Amino acid sequence: MPFDSSTPDATRRTLIVGAAAAGATAAILGAADASAAATHKSEGRRTMTNGKTEDGFVTAKDGASIYYKDWGPRDAQTVMFHHGWPLSADDWDAQMLFFLNHGYRVVAHDRRGHGRSTQTATGNEMNTYADDVLAVVAGLGLKTVFHVGHSTGGGEVARYLGRHGTARAGKAALLGAVPPIMVKTEANPGGLPLEVFDGFRTALAANRAQFFRDIPSGPFYGFNRDGAKVSQGVIDNWWRQGMMGGAKAHYDCIKAFSETDFTEDLKKIDIPTLVMHGDDDQIVPIADSALLSSKLLPKGTLKVYKGFPHGMATTHAETINADLLAFFKA
Repeated sequence: MPFDSSTPDATRRTLIVGAAAAGATAAILGAADASAAATHKSEGRRTMTNGKTEDGFVTAKDGASIYYKDWGPRDAQTVMFHHGWPLSADDWDAQMLFFLNHGYRVVAHDRRGHGRSTQTATGNEMNTYADDVLAVVAGLGLKTVFHVGHSTGGGEVARYLGRHGTARAGKAALLGAVPPIMVKTEANPGGLPLEVFDGFRTALAANRAQFFRDIPSGPFYGFNRDGAKVSQGVIDNWWRQGMMGGAKAHYDCIKAFSETDFTEDLKKIDIPTLVMHGDDDQIVPIADSALLSSKLLPKGTLKVYKGFPHGMATTHAETINADLLAFFKA
């Protein structure tokens, strides 16, 4: 995920080099339920001592194991969280605990190739990510889900809802999300040059461990800004999550989050959708993302956070959680 497009070209290059050089629908959904249930890996499911807090795996169409957490009352409203690159479900700790304590059922999964899921060499693109989400939703029997996606996870939410419909969904929230499309094209002149993402691939291939230090210690959380309150624990946790995943999947995902066009997906999302974005997001610049996405969504609402960074769900969790809760209750 790239640095702020408002940064001068020379500075951006320096940053990159420095980093490391509605009947048919029901029938379809019913079939998906049966398929996902049949492939659910009950032998991998672990139940915690309270009998309610669980985690485990579902099996994707190609056999990949997708890890998930599933906490809270089974009859409660479900909120499903979709993480960004190259992280894991753990990136939602502050939100999972908050909404669990407010009576919600909370679910989060590790995208294929990330976290505890299979380190896949194939299928690391948005259509398969969306199909994996369906496998989790159907496998757990989830209904009227509130989907919350951050960054790449916001793209995943858009593609899932665009590809599989909204019959199972109630609301959606896109935080610092990559849609409509990040890379600069003739149709998207305000996007970031392909060279920026090539720099990411080069940095990851050369020294992924160092690259995954440089991103969170710099632009991701705004820790490179004057007066920023830097948290080494937050930086270390980002690195920990990133290094759990597979290098091939992370490499492929750069193309997925930067070059996928979600325009048509956004137009199909006919449920209330809250677009949340910090105006100091140096990773996914707001001008070419939230400001455009909110206009494409039939029921979209834009909320801009002055001075908030890309990782605002961590650095400003209290504010983000309160606004999400208000949106869910509305």
